[in-house]
Amino acid sequence: MEYRNLSPQLAAMLNGIAEERVSRSLLPGMDYIPASGKLMCAKDLLAGVEAVLDGWLTGGRFNREFESRLARESGSLRALSVNSGSSANLLAVATLASPKLGDRALKPGDEIITVASGFPTTVNPILQYRCVPVLCDVQIPNYNINTVQLKKALSPKTKAIMLAHTLGNPFDLDAVMALAKEHQLWVIEDNCDALGAKFGGKRTGSIGHIGTCSFYPAHHITMGEGGAVLINDPELIRIAESLRDWGRDCWCETGHDNTCGRRFSGQHGKLPFGYDHKYVYSERGYNFKITDIQAAIGLSQLDSLDAFIQKRRENHAYLRKTVSETLDDVFICDSVNPAAEPAWFGFTLTLREAYAGRRHALLQYLENEKKVGSRLLFAGNILKQPAYLDMPHRVVGGLENTDRVMTDTFWVGIWPGLEREHLDYIAASIASFFGR
Repeated sequence: MEYRNLSPQLAAMLNGIAEERVSRSLLPGMDYIPASGKLMCAKDLLAGVEAVLDGWLTGGRFNREFESRLARESGSLRALSVNSGSSANLLAVATLASPKLGDRALKPGDEIITVASGFPTTVNPILQYRCVPVLCDVQIPNYNINTVQLKKALSPKTKAIMLAHTLGNPFDLDAVMALAKEHQLWVIEDNCDALGAKFGGKRTGSIGHIGTCSFYPAHHITMGEGGAVLINDPELIRIAESLRDWGRDCWCETGHDNTCGRRFSGQHGKLPFGYDHKYVYSERGYNFKITDIQAAIGLSQLDSLDAFIQKRRENHAYLRKTVSETLDDVFICDSVNPAAEPAWFGFTLTLREAYAGRRHALLQYLENEKKVGSRLLFAGNILKQPAYLDMPHRVVGGLENTDRVMTDTFWVGIWPGLEREHLDYIAASIASFFGR
């Protein structure tokens, strides 16, 4: 990263302040151990300061470098930064709904296969574009779509599949992509919890037609708020770029004019000939862009991504071994597809049937008496959520596992800020609830 604004003296002073901000560690039993968290170094904060001192603020040199590097590292032709993972999902669906795609475009009433157990913003864009979510059950203990239901979910209205890699654990992309190819379906990979994961040796997020990322502080890298869309198809790239940037037809970067050399010489729609191309809109778009401050921090965080993923894997393996040794009769621990290399977001546990119904008491105990944070598997069964009670949908078969996730599943932290002393304390705290 090139620093133009920080003199050695200023950098040294700011580095001292930044080191103080990021150096404190958590004390098990004394401090609250959150289920997720960010891990930042002084270099990350200095990158943000450097971007501020540029005075440019909106997307600039740091964002260009961030997008280029993220595309390379994710195995995608293009990475488009956006202001959140939720916006990334919305942009993905909006791109596939563009009239420029003709008969291939998503249209109101089209069906999109997904699961009932997951995060709401995987489903929301489907509803916002007036498509119909077709809800499948998940498997326990990988918490991804039950691929047996994929063919059963098909109908003449099926147009796409939109699935998340649950808590960093990739779903069966072989099965999904084979079905998509056979029936000419779009595939959106919600990769927000799985940055850096692989399936069949390829990075998740780059295998489907569009992948999405999130850089919220809980995720694998952070820029505060932020996300990205990953695309390999040049036609989809052009549509997504327009939709992200107000729907404009112009492709000039911010601060640049007349890149095409025909700014005042085109005929667009029914506008007067020569209408300024910078103010021609060919999509009904949004403003999803990020600041260069966010991009600078994200770019610096990318230097740590591989180490973060490795630490998450080590923490997950250690906690799984520890819990299995003492509580195997109490919990089902998560499993992995043989072709998958997870980039774990959390460590997931489901109570066995003999202990069903005790999750609420357990989590209250962990939270209030042991200062150990936990999270549910997001919406549980989204059909039970207040905002979705009357949503248009179709269900494939039963949702038995989804309902079980809703009542008996939770996850605890394995993020890179946690060391073995924290993991031992988490495991011991859970065991103590069961008198172990």
